[in-house]
Amino acid sequence: MLDLIQLENILFLDIETVPEFENYESLDEDYKELFTQKTAYQRKDDFTAEEFYERAGIWAEFGKIICISVGYFTFKKGQKQFRVTTFHGDEDKILKDFANLINNHYSLPVHLLCGHNAKEFDFPYIIRRMFIHGVKVPNKLNIMGKKPWEVTHLDTMELWKFGDFKHFTSLKLLTKVLGIPSPKDDIEGSEVAKVYYIDKDLDRIITYCEKDVVAVAQVILRLRGEKLLQEDEILKI
Repeated sequence: MLDLIQLENILFLDIETVPEFENYESLDEDYKELFTQKTAYQRKDDFTAEEFYERAGIWAEFGKIICISVGYFTFKKGQKQFRVTTFHGDEDKILKDFANLINNHYSLPVHLLCGHNAKEFDFPYIIRRMFIHGVKVPNKLNIMGKKPWEVTHLDTMELWKFGDFKHFTSLKLLTKVLGIPSPKDDIEGSEVAKVYYIDKDLDRIITYCEKDVVAVAQVILRLRGEKLLQEDEILKI
């Protein structure tokens, strides 16, 4: 089935998230209590809620999106090119710009959205933050009320499972075993909040996010039995 999909109909994406506030003390008392309750199972007795707050970015209720990187294939005169760009700035603007992209260019039934572990993380996170900001969720993104075969989302982690639903494979591991250049050659996901709040280096995070988008596209190419992208075929716009 993957071989039947036209590559130019796929929008590849990745998001980076951080805690909505820089530190636990910035939360009001209600949010402190709610965060304590939300994380009780994960923390157990090993961490206090304040110590655990550095991980708040993984929950859409306590985190925020600082960038969404997207990539897509183009073919001109038989030449393949992969174009990458990133939405960043205020979260409200990021979400509106991303929604506009989908509505204007990726709204047809043949279009697909693709990421790694995106069905478990990226897609629901984006949708929740859109609802929080009052941004209308594009139909292509929203799965509410849809039958499974009506959901046009691709997930490279799900594809790699081959039916083994208990299996988790990180993008770093998947690129390693498939012989794809690793996107994790600078920072790891756990370091993004520090780079954002302490180092204040959003450009570094954007580069990291865009490399993940390229890596996901490379995985799709490998699963289709096609040649990987070369450096001169990747264009940042």
